[in-house]
Amino acid sequence: MADKKGNIFQRAAKGFADVITELKRVTWPTKDKLAKTSAVVLLVIAFFAVYLTIIGSGGRWVLDKIGFYNIVETTAASTEATTAASETTAAAETTAASETAAATESSAG
Repeated sequence: MADKKGNIFQRAAKGFADVITELKRVTWPTKDKLAKTSAVVLLVIAFFAVYLTIIGSGGRWVLDKIGFYNIVETTAASTEATTAASETTAAAETTAASETAAATESSAG
């Protein structure tokens, strides 16, 4: 079997030659056309940047007005009430466990 493709350097050289041939066929824009299309692209980008900023700020304003970002602040009184409730629950659980252990001992003994 003869290698008809050539070695890697020959294939790379042919690839570069093909690229150069294709680039010669391209219709390149004039400087005026390039400047005009670039200006249009930049204007569209600027328009959408402003538009999306307005949409984001408007959404933030609406969420602020309905209280979406309000933080619920805990006061010292509510913190103490929560702590007392936790301690009461823990004491009740301990008492229940003690009563269960005592009932188990008396039934076993």
